[in-house]
Amino acid sequence: MSEISIKIGPKSYPFVCGDGEEDHIRKLAAIIDEKYSQLGSARSPQEAQNMLFAALFLADELSETRKVAKKSSENVEHEKAKSGGKKAELKSEIETLTKAEARAREEIGELKATLAEMREAASHQHDLFGAPSVGDDIVQKLEALAARAEETASALEGTAQSS
Repeated sequence: MSEISIKIGPKSYPFVCGDGEEDHIRKLAAIIDEKYSQLGSARSPQEAQNMLFAALFLADELSETRKVAKKSSENVEHEKAKSGGKKAELKSEIETLTKAEARAREEIGELKATLAEMREAASHQHDLFGAPSVGDDIVQKLEALAARAEETASALEGTAQSS
């Protein structure tokens, strides 16, 4: 235990405190002394009454601080509740989107399978006469044959007209 002297107003007071608490007690005494000095010329000749007024100033400050702390605490709790609700809402939305994504992936798979079937069917399609589809090389040969037939027909017409 340590014994220190604290000064409030014009008087000093002996005070016993635990070891290591000396600076803290002096700081508290300085706060009380500040409130005491706010009395100014309204000080009473009775020291106890002056100390009572200083204590009332401190109690008023403490009361206001507690109100602010309570309001801040309520705001924090309100924000926590709001964020908890928002968090649940976001979680629900994520679940909904995850399910929609899974459905879309299934649909894409089904569409790919249908497309593959359609491509397979198209590769086996026949023309109007029931023949398999003709390749490009056959088409060129047929066009060449048609051109020669036209030339021959033109030549025959020319010969028939000159005779």
